[in-house]
Amino acid sequence: MKYLITIVGPTAIGKTALSIALAQHFNCEIISCDSRQFFKEMTIGTAVPNQEELKSAKHHFIQNKSIFENYTVGDYEKEALLKLEELFQKNDFAILIGGSGLYVDAVLKGFDEFPEINPEIRSEVNSNYEKLGINYLQEQLQNLDPDYFQKITLENPQTLQNPQRMMRFVEVCIGTQKPYSSFLNQKKNNRNFTPVLIGLEADRKVIYDRINQRVDIMMNEGLLDEAKALYPNKALNALQTVGYREIFSYFDGDFTLPFAIEEIKKNTRRFSKRQLTWFKRNENTKWFDYATDKKYITNYIENLIK
Repeated sequence: MKYLITIVGPTAIGKTALSIALAQHFNCEIISCDSRQFFKEMTIGTAVPNQEELKSAKHHFIQNKSIFENYTVGDYEKEALLKLEELFQKNDFAILIGGSGLYVDAVLKGFDEFPEINPEIRSEVNSNYEKLGINYLQEQLQNLDPDYFQKITLENPQTLQNPQRMMRFVEVCIGTQKPYSSFLNQKKNNRNFTPVLIGLEADRKVIYDRINQRVDIMMNEGLLDEAKALYPNKALNALQTVGYREIFSYFDGDFTLPFAIEEIKKNTRRFSKRQLTWFKRNENTKWFDYATDKKYITNYIENLIK
């Protein structure tokens, strides 16, 4: 039997430290599914594990791509499964860690397959969005796939404000002449491993304090300079993320620096809330307080797999 120990939870909760402790105990390697940490140009703002942490256990999918590459969750699913196949040939255990719920689900459950979309349609949808804004995408989806629009509105309303996701929904509807939702959950993906799901959580105040502290540390470590180097490429998809967007607004003259820093903290707190909502949907996850002794969690896993 092969086991994929999967560690989930909100940002800044301590997932990295736990993953390293478990990797050392089970003598196995770590696969990151933090979609912000894939990019080699983004280090400070994505809280990439430091050199000491990276040396403590073998990591994969950390800064292995460039922001200039078009890298999708479907690409990641294929590459991660190939890597797991390789790792499981020499060990019964591997660790998956990250706060990107969509990427965790892609590895554990599989990703739905969609037809190739004509690039001209993608370009037209993008152009219309730039001219007409997010309302255009929302109206298009409501007309082309009313059932899916209603589902998102009820279950995950923040997605309606996400231009990348919304453009994808609309381009699939237009390009295939079918509702986006008709391509979902079409196939069962078999996996050759058993997931062991571990979640870390804390009181909201603790999470928020840890986030605020992390942002202050990032600023002290040079996030401003890192963002400055990336500023000429601010339109790239990879850079549409918390921690960079707010500082780009400072460079644009829209924010003062203190306000930008407070916005990073606020938006990261909101993001952590969405992460918890996503991960709490899975009833198979065993949740632990972030301060739980790592040996206790290790013992729980050992007993579970006996």
